[in-house]
Amino acid sequence: MPEPGAGIPSALDQLLAKGRARATLAMLGPAFVASIAYVDPGNFATNFQGGAAYGYLLLWVVLAANLIAMLIQYLSAKLGIATDLNLAENFRAHYPSALTWGMWVQAEIMAMSTDIAEFLGGAIGLNLLFGVPLFAAGVMTGAIAFGILGLQRHGFRKFEVVITGLLGIIFLGFLYETLKIGPSTHGSLKGLIPGLNGTQSLYIAVGIMGATIMPHAIYLHGALTQNRIPCRNDRERKRVLRFERIDVIIALSLAGLVNMAMLAVAAKLFHTPALSGLSTLQQTHHQLGHLVGGGAALAFAVALLASGASSSSVGTYAGQVVMAGFVNLKIPLVLRRGLTMIPALVIIAAGMNTTNALVLSQVVLSFGIPLAIIPLVRLTSRKDVMGVHVNKRGTTIIAWTFAVAIVAMNIFLIYQQFFLS
Repeated sequence: MPEPGAGIPSALDQLLAKGRARATLAMLGPAFVASIAYVDPGNFATNFQGGAAYGYLLLWVVLAANLIAMLIQYLSAKLGIATDLNLAENFRAHYPSALTWGMWVQAEIMAMSTDIAEFLGGAIGLNLLFGVPLFAAGVMTGAIAFGILGLQRHGFRKFEVVITGLLGIIFLGFLYETLKIGPSTHGSLKGLIPGLNGTQSLYIAVGIMGATIMPHAIYLHGALTQNRIPCRNDRERKRVLRFERIDVIIALSLAGLVNMAMLAVAAKLFHTPALSGLSTLQQTHHQLGHLVGGGAALAFAVALLASGASSSSVGTYAGQVVMAGFVNLKIPLVLRRGLTMIPALVIIAAGMNTTNALVLSQVVLSFGIPLAIIPLVRLTSRKDVMGVHVNKRGTTIIAWTFAVAIVAMNIFLIYQQFFLS
């Protein structure tokens, strides 16, 4: 019996008829939106602190985290394409209700931790660029995020294009910093050899991992790919997955290069007895201007503002996906954005060290990573869920290895901090 709609060109057929290059460009987008989470202000804080304190030592952590992210984000995208449900929706469909509600609560806590980093980063960026007081800058960051989120009313593609453009600004900013400052090639290569130097370096390493592999991006990516191109059958889904692999590789490679550039620039400039204790993004901005010039300081501030504005918008959207997926509830994005601003505004009003708050939020996030990765690997390894798109055995082994390694790092960090300090 012929499939329903046989003889009528599918959405994928119509896209491919425009030519492979145009089809590829049209399919790019979901990974670029998700990848903003990998260059958010939390990455600025942990990478610059790591580079200032330990030089190139933790460069391998940045590389490893981005390679892990490529696999994890692809699995999330694949789950959305293969099942037409995102990770949170799949969890609700396949696990008990009580467990689903528990997962939703922890996912919302992770979303709040994420939002602290994103919101503070945008506020600091505005403060550095225009001298706006931090509290007012925080409110302005929220308004900018509202504006970016509002683009969805005119089609999600416009939202994708703006987010991709902001990612491009961040990339160009750190390309300029790298070319201007010229990190050591020898030091960078040596930093790719795994190694740590005491408890504090592990704390920063776990923070880098938490800042790079973001739970909310794992939940979000599948939502961005599900039904993006309606597929009639598994053959079409396989073709869409090939495009999505390209999307993930390009977007996450850009994000990875930005992260490595951050740490390498900090290692070259700030890994000195006088500057190794650099503890705020404001100090980083000041020292860039003092040591390199106004252009470097401006590039840093613009990149930070682009990072905060874009990641704050994406984080709010991801929070909506989490709530709708796990417990089938929705609240207006404006209300969600308003509520999640509160913790960051409290931190600003209390006069706390905003960069330390950023780093702490990333360490908290690292504890949520396994709770996103484990269900993702479990679901994508089940043939009854994925059908012909089920993970190959090797993929499953690698993904479980990553999950176990992240859990082990967190357990070791707790042991070091509370029992050996």
